[in-house]
Amino acid sequence: MRKYVISIAVAALATPLFAQTAAPARVAVIDVQKVLTTSNAGKTAYERLKKLQDDRMARAQKMQEDMNALNTDINTKKLSLSEEKLTDLQKQLTDKQVALQRFGQDADKEITEARDKALQELEGKIKPVIDSLGKEMGLAAIFNKFESGLVYASDAIDITDTVIKRFNDATASETPAPAAATKKQ
Repeated sequence: MRKYVISIAVAALATPLFAQTAAPARVAVIDVQKVLTTSNAGKTAYERLKKLQDDRMARAQKMQEDMNALNTDINTKKLSLSEEKLTDLQKQLTDKQVALQRFGQDADKEITEARDKALQELEGKIKPVIDSLGKEMGLAAIFNKFESGLVYASDAIDITDTVIKRFNDATASETPAPAAATKKQ
């Protein structure tokens, strides 16, 4: 009876080991950066962020030009202006400098938050595609090619292009293809 109990215990302990060895041992890598920069949804997100950044840069440049014009005005008229008027213009210049600095900080924060939100949204859409592909291909693990500490990966296990195609297919109805680059005049 004792040998029978020991045999059952050994069999019970051995079962998980056999189950573990039956799990898929294949791995793959994905270049997440490439997915973000070449997928249609990634390109659209990039264009939105670029437009936001360009808008903020244009506004900052306009503020800088106004500040430079005021500074030029002060320098050219400082001998002919009253002390009170000169002090007032210098205060305006200081206020414009502070406003520009605050605007720059706010714009940086806004752009960073918009980028983080866009990346989070893309990640939420890419993850199911990667999970599905991993199960379909019988993979045990998929590594982010350049952020996992991986120092070498054969091109044979790189599924980036497949993920991009599937991701484009999965998001085709919700993401218009990115607009072609406009010609510079």
